[in-house]
Amino acid sequence: MGNGNGRGAGVSGVNLLALRSHNGALVLDLVRSAGAPGISRLELADRTGLTPQAVSKITARLRADGLVTEAGYRASTGGKPRTVLRLVPDAGHAVGLHLDRDELTAVLCDLTGAVVAQRRAPLNLGAGADAVIEGAAREVEALLAEAGEGRPTPEAMSDAAAAPSAGLAPGSSPSLLPLPLPLPLPVPVLGVGVALPGPLDHLHGVLHRVTGFPQWEGFPLRAALARRLGMPVVVDKDTNAAALGLAALAGAHGSFAYLHLGTGLGAGLVIGGAVHRGARTRAGEFGHQVVQLDGPPCECGNRGCIEALCLAAVARGDVEEAARVLGAGAANLVGLLDIELVLLGGRTVEAHPEAFVRGVGMVLDEWARRQGEDPAVPVRVVGGGALGVAEGAAQLLLAPLFGRAEG
Repeated sequence: MGNGNGRGAGVSGVNLLALRSHNGALVLDLVRSAGAPGISRLELADRTGLTPQAVSKITARLRADGLVTEAGYRASTGGKPRTVLRLVPDAGHAVGLHLDRDELTAVLCDLTGAVVAQRRAPLNLGAGADAVIEGAAREVEALLAEAGEGRPTPEAMSDAAAAPSAGLAPGSSPSLLPLPLPLPLPVPVLGVGVALPGPLDHLHGVLHRVTGFPQWEGFPLRAALARRLGMPVVVDKDTNAAALGLAALAGAHGSFAYLHLGTGLGAGLVIGGAVHRGARTRAGEFGHQVVQLDGPPCECGNRGCIEALCLAAVARGDVEEAARVLGAGAANLVGLLDIELVLLGGRTVEAHPEAFVRGVGMVLDEWARRQGEDPAVPVRVVGGGALGVAEGAAQLLLAPLFGRAEG
């Protein structure tokens, strides 16, 4: 565990050591969930089961770190009015970066997950690691510069220069690290969450053979980008990031599948409210399940993959067929994992939302009738596109901070 405090321009960095305990994250999440009305220490003690003394100690640390503030009083049924606590949204931020095959989307989110700045730029994921890393880093730097007001103060620059630079160590949680900011930044930043097509190793931030881009195999993306930016970086698949963002937004504790059809096809799986990545963090390679043995070749090397069939149908203008194929894969997931909900997203789905809901829904309805189940698992389209994936990437830093999900 590190032990330094980075500082942004005129704003103290977030001291994550105050959140080393599960209880600290739990209290902070309850304050966040309370929103504008706020929450009292007595209510926090009641909801957490902690003693009032423990809650007072935790909230004192959170206030000292600027994460929580006292915001007025609430009348009580007896005794003196209770002091209300609220989250300070701009006490910390996370960058979410979506590297798609042909486009880069970057967002800056505050502690509530709200987007406070965003940028988009063309991207060629096949241009080579050096070009992609440099382009991504410049977009992040431009995003942070646009979000800040004025130039960094000399004191902030001095403090930032003295802070240690670091990427995340393998298997480390960003919620257990202090904030290193070797570059003077206008806003306090926890780090950068990066989402891109898989497969990849989430724990170590190393890419595997990204479909269509074999030159990325074995590349240590997290280490390279952390070294270039000088701040923590977390890497995950685009579908996992999107699913994490959806789970955080809904505060969900159930199980659902998010199917993302854009330039490729993948799935993010949420089981029991947490993203399921598998033993080697390779779960969710949904697009490469074979459903037609003599089908068209896929860029992964197999034939008849759902991704190849869907994209081929879309290319020839047969959206209904693409939806039916996607529905067949969704039915496999429902049967295998007993999920409660199927969510659809991605630029291709968003271009034809009704057709995809109808087509996937019809296949799931038929599957449910054969199984004697009623009603079928519902199907919905979620908006947001690339912005939604980028917001989910920011949650890779924010979710562990609140103990809500494993980022």
